[in-house]
Amino acid sequence: MCKLCDRGVPQNHFRSRRDFLKGSAAIGIAAAGPSLFTPRPAAADDPPMDSSKPGRRYIIRGGSVMSLDPQVGDFPQADVLVEGKTIRAVGPNLQAGDAAVIDATGRIVMPGFIDTHHHQFETVLRSFLADGVLINDGSGTAAGTITYYEYILQRFAPVYRPQDVYINELFGGLSQLDDGVTTVHDVSQIHHTPKHSDAAIKALFDTGRRFAFGYFEGAGTNPPDYAYPQDAFRIKQQYFSSTDQLGTMIMGGEVYLGTPVYTQSWTIGRQLGLQIAAHILSPFQIRPILNQLAMGQGGVNQNIGIGPDNLFIHMTGMSDLGWQAVHDQGAQVSIAFPIEMNMRHGMPPILKMQSLGMEPSLSVDVECTLTADFFTQMRSCMNLQRAVLNEMILLQDSPPDPLDWGLPGSPLDVPNGNPWPTPPAGTIASLTTRDVLRFGTMNGAKALRLDNKTGSLTPGKEADIIILDATRINVAPLNQVPGAVVSLMDRTNVETVIVAGKVRKWKGQLLDVDLPHLRRQLEASRDYVFTAAGIPQDLFRSN
Repeated sequence: MCKLCDRGVPQNHFRSRRDFLKGSAAIGIAAAGPSLFTPRPAAADDPPMDSSKPGRRYIIRGGSVMSLDPQVGDFPQADVLVEGKTIRAVGPNLQAGDAAVIDATGRIVMPGFIDTHHHQFETVLRSFLADGVLINDGSGTAAGTITYYEYILQRFAPVYRPQDVYINELFGGLSQLDDGVTTVHDVSQIHHTPKHSDAAIKALFDTGRRFAFGYFEGAGTNPPDYAYPQDAFRIKQQYFSSTDQLGTMIMGGEVYLGTPVYTQSWTIGRQLGLQIAAHILSPFQIRPILNQLAMGQGGVNQNIGIGPDNLFIHMTGMSDLGWQAVHDQGAQVSIAFPIEMNMRHGMPPILKMQSLGMEPSLSVDVECTLTADFFTQMRSCMNLQRAVLNEMILLQDSPPDPLDWGLPGSPLDVPNGNPWPTPPAGTIASLTTRDVLRFGTMNGAKALRLDNKTGSLTPGKEADIIILDATRINVAPLNQVPGAVVSLMDRTNVETVIVAGKVRKWKGQLLDVDLPHLRRQLEASRDYVFTAAGIPQDLFRSN
């Protein structure tokens, strides 16, 4: 390690692409975290000094406060008092003595967003698979030819070096921090060696936001020192033995890897007291495996079952038997609405969850296909649920005819003469903006077992807070707070981001981050990964 960095004097160790590639190869990962954050001179409008330090107090004053805690409530105008890393009080006209003041006039103050499933190692592959689906379907079409399984997992992933893992994780994490996502579950299937795992964990800590490290397999061909899943014991002891830090650990246990592998990963996860996460979706013949788990007959010895420690991603195309077990056992479900709709995972199961009295958390999934912007996740969730539900209501008593859709005399001309039918009794309710805000905050915290620390503006919880500018041209005038956040805003409205009391983004800019330097590292990694995978860099590719 660099002694100057350790003393708080950050050094930029990798100035050029050549230096980056040479230096990172020598140490196994990219530049140490402190070297990526550059100090800047103080300004009159700087954030509170030493935010998050014990005893330091500041107050966020005069914003429209949406706590996402029914016991705390919402306020058209109120304050949030923070001491150290903890929220101390929420309410109007708080007395704060000499606490530093953050003026939130014209702003919305709420908890940070929580992403419960994100493959951050793919940051360098952004937009590569914008036209593709999951698996080659033999159609010869643009969507069905260059696909996720064959290209991202089988060609790109195997060539990643630890330094590629590091810069992808770091850049992707900072990008989401800029978007107001204060917590992530990183599901990077890039753990080819212990060095790859160490690089991912270091980047997650260096990003400075809350995270759950998902220890999944290494996709594609792996080297002789491949250590998944048994390296979980070392990782848990080395990095995640403390509960008083920003990082926690989740055990990846993909059932499609085969019964011996998932038996071992689930067993290790439960021995370590970890959550066990898995992609559960229509392809890969997963449905019968989940049925076995639902009956408690999974694994090599037919004795593994679903439990409250499970976090299932997607849950598309599953049987009633599987769903009932997920409900009864209290397992968590993460839905990635835009990706599932776009990449042929199957229909996002929001109506199924609602019919069982369940709610999902929200997740980004892969940036090689779609944006990690969390406003997009919330809007897609709400729009998909309402589109399906609205069509069911409009077409009741009139089965749809796909060959004559929307033409005169088609099913849209309702036979009973009522073009605006009343929903039948017992119809699932349409999602509201407040619902999807809950999915993206408190539900995410519950899904990752972090609801005692984050997910709402509750006194006693850690201060993971975002301040959203409602005076900008895309939002003003402010009329309805949940509606403004979900239906109008984007990342340009994310003005200030706070993680565990520490201000990380201030007045629209990430603090102490040398983005041009990081971008050069990411581009150098991109060049290497594409070349090593034998994929031409075609900027106008249309699959």
